[in-house]
Amino acid sequence: MSNPYEVLGVSASASPAEIQSAYRKLAKKLHPDLNPGDKSAEEKFKEVAAAYDLLGDADKRRRFDAGEIDASGAERPPPRQNYYRDYAGADTGHPYANTSGFSDFMDSDDIFADLLRRGQRAQANRRGQDLHYRLAIDFSESIAGASKRITLPDGGTLDVKIPPGLVSGQTLRLKGKGAPGAGTGGPGDALIEVEVLPDPRFEREGDDITIELAVSLSEAVLGGRIRVPTATGAVTMAVPKGSNTGTVLRLKGKGAPKRGGGSGDQFVKLKVVLPSPPDAELEAFVSGWAKGKAFDPRKEG
Repeated sequence: MSNPYEVLGVSASASPAEIQSAYRKLAKKLHPDLNPGDKSAEEKFKEVAAAYDLLGDADKRRRFDAGEIDASGAERPPPRQNYYRDYAGADTGHPYANTSGFSDFMDSDDIFADLLRRGQRAQANRRGQDLHYRLAIDFSESIAGASKRITLPDGGTLDVKIPPGLVSGQTLRLKGKGAPGAGTGGPGDALIEVEVLPDPRFEREGDDITIELAVSLSEAVLGGRIRVPTATGAVTMAVPKGSNTGTVLRLKGKGAPKRGGGSGDQFVKLKVVLPSPPDAELEAFVSGWAKGKAFDPRKEG
C-alpha cells in the first residue's frame, strides 16, 4: 500500500481534524454509490478508506510513525533479527468496508451523509435472494401443461404450474418463494428453469409437431382408419387409398399451443412397412403381378 499521508494528500504533521477533512473530501468524490460502475474510483476509495483507518486512529498513527506497523497495519519484524514473517496477507479489517465506519459522518445534513443513511437502511431491510432450480418435464407435459412439485434440499416443497406450450430453457418465476429478506425487505423469488425431456415419437418445429407412423401394405393400398398418438392423447385418422411412404397427413390443431391463441398442427408422415417374416402369399401375388413388375418407381420419380 502507498504512504497513507500521500494517499490522503496531507503532510506527516497534519492534525487529526485536517486528516478527517481530507478523507471526507476524497470519500465524497470516490464513494462507489456516487460512481456506479467505475472500478477505478472504487479501488481508489478502498485505498483512501484504508489510509484513513490507519491515520484516523491515534494509536495506529503513532505506531506507523514509529515504524512499528506498515501502511497496511501489519506488524513490522523486530530490527536486527534473523527471521522473517509474512504479513502480506494480513486482513486489517478496517471499518470502512461497510457503512458502520461512517457513523461519525451520519449526523450532518449533506448529500453524502444522506446517501450513507439510505444505504444503511437499505442494508437493514434488503430483499431476499432469488433461488434457482431446474425442473425436467415430459414432452407431453410441455404441450398440455401440468402441475409439478419440487422437493427442496431442506425438505420443503414448491408446487409449480406448467403452462401449456413451454420449451426447454424457459424460466418460470414464483413470486415470494425465494430466500427470506431482512427487516422489512420481502423474500426473493424462485426461478424455475424448465428442461423438456425428448420423446422419440415426436419432433417439434415451432408450434407444429411431426411424427413418423408405420402403416401396413393393406392400409396403404386400400386406405382405412388408424389410431395416431398425439401429445395430448391418441386420435383416429383416415389414411387415403394409395398412400405411400413419405405421404404426409395433417391433424389440425394437434400441435403446440400458440402464444396468441389456438394451436399448431401435427403432421403425420407415413412409412409403409411389409410384414416380417416375408409372407409367402404376398410373394406369390407379386410374382404374378405383371403391372407391378412393369412399374419403375425410380423412373416415375
